[in-house]
Amino acid sequence: MSLVQNPITVDTLNQVQQQTVALATQEDLNLIQLLMKGGWIMIPIILLFFLGLVIFFERYITIRKAGKSEGGLLAQVKSNVLSGKLDAAMAVCRSSNSALARMLQKGLTRVGRPIKDIEGAIENQGKLEVSRLEKNINILGIIAGIAPMLGFVGTIFGVIQIFRDVEIAGGIDIGSVSGGLYVKMIASASGLTIGILAYIGYHILNMMVERLILRIETDAIEFIDLLDEPSM
Repeated sequence: MSLVQNPITVDTLNQVQQQTVALATQEDLNLIQLLMKGGWIMIPIILLFFLGLVIFFERYITIRKAGKSEGGLLAQVKSNVLSGKLDAAMAVCRSSNSALARMLQKGLTRVGRPIKDIEGAIENQGKLEVSRLEKNINILGIIAGIAPMLGFVGTIFGVIQIFRDVEIAGGIDIGSVSGGLYVKMIASASGLTIGILAYIGYHILNMMVERLILRIETDAIEFIDLLDEPSM
């Protein structure tokens, strides 16, 4: 009785060991290896990820620096203008390398002209400053649209390859088909994830720019009102 059972027990243990080794091999895959299983389409998807990352942090730091408190810049300019010290007001603006300072400086160069000319000069400089702040932000919007589509393309090509292999083999192996689909879905998941992150980053930066523009416009209007006072 024991002679019959021993071979069965050994075979069962061997099968369990093989399954354990297979599971351990699958679990040992790190993130990079898993991503690379998505195929060649993962290369442009990963490049888009790093491009979006660089743009987001570069713009985030730039906007944060531009949005820092001017430390009483407008108050100093107003004080000098009211005292008739336009040169001193210009010097204050030149010493502060900020969007508001450049707008006020442009307005100061037009003092003595009609208020509409001053407003136009400040408005034009403001448009330039907005363009500088929004530089490359639209690329994040493009990445948000392209990355998911690239992921779907990779998955579609993968599925086509799977059914081509099935046709060549002349039969369907459920294990191979399901395993192949799991691998190819990595491209779609990666593309969607990067697209969502780029979409979020795009709107975060836009909100930061809008808040900064609102604050700068408020200060610029206050400056124009000062120049438009009857005493000026």
